[in-house]
Amino acid sequence: MNRLIYTLLLHLGLPLVGIRLLVRARKAPAYARRTGERFALGLPAFRPGGIWVHAVSVGESIAAAPMIRALMARHPDLPITVTCMTPTGSERIRALFGDQVQHCYLPYDLPWAAARFLNRLQPRLAVVMETELWPNHIHQCARRGIPVVLANARLSERSARGYARFRKLTAPMLAELDWLAVQTEAEAERFRQLGARAERVSVTGSIKFDLRIDPALVERAAAQRAQWGAGQRPVWIAASTHGGEDEVILAAHRKLLERHPDALLILVPRHPERFADVFALCRQQGFATCRRSGNEPVTAEHSVLLGDTMGELLFLYALADVTFVGGSLVANGGHNLLEPAALGKPVLSGPHLFNFLEISQQLRAAGALGEVADAAGLALEVSTLLEQPEKAQTMREGGLGVLRTNQGALERLLDGLDQRLDKH
Repeated sequence: MNRLIYTLLLHLGLPLVGIRLLVRARKAPAYARRTGERFALGLPAFRPGGIWVHAVSVGESIAAAPMIRALMARHPDLPITVTCMTPTGSERIRALFGDQVQHCYLPYDLPWAAARFLNRLQPRLAVVMETELWPNHIHQCARRGIPVVLANARLSERSARGYARFRKLTAPMLAELDWLAVQTEAEAERFRQLGARAERVSVTGSIKFDLRIDPALVERAAAQRAQWGAGQRPVWIAASTHGGEDEVILAAHRKLLERHPDALLILVPRHPERFADVFALCRQQGFATCRRSGNEPVTAEHSVLLGDTMGELLFLYALADVTFVGGSLVANGGHNLLEPAALGKPVLSGPHLFNFLEISQQLRAAGALGEVADAAGLALEVSTLLEQPEKAQTMREGGLGVLRTNQGALERLLDGLDQRLDKH
C-alpha cells in the first residue's frame, strides 16, 4: 500500500519534474535531450540477457569503472548496460567505455516505465552503485526473479534517519534486495535496522580504495607542467567545488599570492552548468584566468586555470602540488578524497564530510588529511605545505598507506557478483 501511495505521488509530481528539467536545461541544455529515455521511450536497441549497472552520476560512474572493466574481462560473452540519471554522468560513461557498454538514462521510478525498461533489457543481474534506491525498479526486478545487488553501499546516519521516516516503504524495498555489499560495519547495521535481511548484508569495504593510477598519467602531467614552464611554479587545485565555495577559494588564492606571487590555482567546479559563471567570477575578481577547454597555453601571467572539461579530474590532480576537495566548505558532504591521495598528493578539505566519514577518519588518523574552515585557514595550509616539503611528504605517505591497507574490496565484490550470476 505504501508503494502505491508513493507511486501515486510520483505521477502527481510529473509536471514538477518536467519544470525542473526545463529549468536545469537553461544552464545545461543536455537536460532537454533524450527525455523519452526517462520514461522508457525511444530506448536504444539493447542486446538482452546481460548485467545492468546503475551509477546515478559522475562520482558513481567513476567508482563503478574498475568493477565494470573487471566484469567485462570475467564475462566477455555478457552485454553490460550502464544507466545514470544526469547528462554529466552520461558523458562520463561514454568517455570511459564508448561502445563497449550499452547505455541510456534510467527511467523514472514509475512501475510502467520500470517494467518496459526491464522487458527490453532482460538482465540476469542488476547492480546498483552506493545508495541509489528506487522501490518500483527493485520491485519489478523481484517480480521477474532478477537479483539486485547494492554494491559499494553506504548509508550515513543522516540518510538512515531520512529512510527511517518512511520505514513502511523502505523496509519492503530493502528486503527485496538479493545482496548488500556494504562499505563498513556501522553502515551495515543501519541497513539491517531499516529492514534489510541480515543474511544478505556483507561488509566488503569500499572499492574506491582499489583505485589504480596509470603511470602514464603522471608522466603526462609532468610533461604538461614542463610545457607551461611551471616545473618549479607552485600549483594547487580546488576540485569539485559547489556554489558558495568558489568565492572562498579565490579569497584564499589571493592571500596565497601575497607569499607566493607566482602560484597557480586550478579551479574545477563540480557541475558543468557552473563553468561559465565561475569563469566570470574569476575575471570579475581580477584574476588572469584561462580555460582548460580552450586549450590555451598557461603562461606566467595566468594565476587561475579553470578546469572546465569532463573526464580530466585525475589528470588535473596530477598537475598539482597540493589538493583541496570541495563540497566540504558547504554542507554538501564532501567528495572523493582518495583520488588525490592515490596520486600521492597532500589532501585538504572543509569540515563537512558526512558522506565520507569512515574514509576521512582513516585519512585524518594517518595524518593525510588537513581540514580548514575558511579562506584564511585554506591559504595558510596550502602555503605551509608548499613551504614545508617534509609535512607534505608525511601526508603523501599517510594517504598511500590508507589506500594499501584497505584494498581488496573490489575482488570481494566481484566474487559475490559471480556467485549470483552462477545461480541465474
